[in-house]
Amino acid sequence: MIRKILPVSTLGLIAVLVGRSAPLVSWVPDGLPPMPPVGAGLGAYLKPDQGQAVLDAALARFPDRESWDAYAQHVRQRIQEGAGLAPWPKRTPLNATILARRTFDGYSVENVAFESIPGYFVTGSLYRPLLAKTPFAAILSPHGHTGRVVKPEDYEKQGRFEPEMQRRCASLARMGAVVFSIDMFACDDSIQLLGQDAHRQPLAFTMQTWNATRAIDFLLTLDGVDPQRLGVSGYSGGGTQTFVLAALDPRIAVSVPVAMPSSYFFGGCPCESGMPIHRSADHFVSNIMIAALAAPRPMLVVSDGKDWTQHTPETEFPFLKKIYAYYGAEHNVANVHLLAEGHDYGPNKREAAYRFFAAHLGLNLAAILDAAGKIDEAHVTIEKPAALHVFTAEFPIPPNALHDSATIEKSLRNLQQ
Repeated sequence: MIRKILPVSTLGLIAVLVGRSAPLVSWVPDGLPPMPPVGAGLGAYLKPDQGQAVLDAALARFPDRESWDAYAQHVRQRIQEGAGLAPWPKRTPLNATILARRTFDGYSVENVAFESIPGYFVTGSLYRPLLAKTPFAAILSPHGHTGRVVKPEDYEKQGRFEPEMQRRCASLARMGAVVFSIDMFACDDSIQLLGQDAHRQPLAFTMQTWNATRAIDFLLTLDGVDPQRLGVSGYSGGGTQTFVLAALDPRIAVSVPVAMPSSYFFGGCPCESGMPIHRSADHFVSNIMIAALAAPRPMLVVSDGKDWTQHTPETEFPFLKKIYAYYGAEHNVANVHLLAEGHDYGPNKREAAYRFFAAHLGLNLAAILDAAGKIDEAHVTIEKPAALHVFTAEFPIPPNALHDSATIEKSLRNLQQ
């Protein structure tokens, strides 16, 4: 069993000196493996039984809302620092460009580029509803890792271009949400800016976290978007972005991380675990503990039997329920476990997400049901990557675009001074 260490934090020491009590927030369980150097993905950092032991120790150390709230506030600060985003960078003009509107059955699609920092362009696909009235809910849809691009046709299996992503975004738009699918750092259209190797650098985590925050800023500039009804959902690396964003950005009302939150697996790519967000001298969190920082806001965790979410029903979900119970919000957290399925965002996982978003964001589920009441995605038109690419002959890469990680990081750091 992993034992807990209870060092006295500065907050606790000050409380003792002035004769008042305050929750201690410093906590690192004993028996953890050494941390790899910054830039290395943690992957399966713990074994499953160690992951369970850490969750048990955390509940013993933080047995009520007061103690958990204090630790949650402390951890959010450590995650922000570990991500290289403390202080938060200054928010600069987005200079958004929205291009090439296409109209389909119940929704439209547009290509988008905006500057998350001066010179770095976030690219994506914007899906808008045609069957609903304002105000609209809005959902950010980050993608996961789907392979390298060697030849042009490989784009059809990558990120926001893959058919499953298009089906998800279009269906949610038909249900009445504005949906924005964005590229990860050095993936999809971002490959044209940086090449693909830049993705496996720790800066990818920093930029993806900041880009997701700024993507919410972008969604809130659109006419008719309801700032109280914001959601986020992705799987794999997109699942990591989902629970990190929900933990750090209180504007997120509903989150659906898919095939990712785990007590022992922390993400194998530096874009997920290459920055020291999980552990410092006075904090430790596994991915499921980061996901728990969304409490008491509604969250659905979708898990399966063939990846590191295989133990969710007996390990991670009971932990989440206990944290949500601190707020009297057990009804706001749910788990759909698909024992026979693997690591994807397939039809059954999408159905679970559709139903959860419909219930908690007020979307029209009937817009994607057939006559028998089953989910019907046949109304979705799958586009070729050529239509979804942002940078084209008509809209070339802007001349002020930054093309290497060092220059991008310098631009970001200038906004933190």
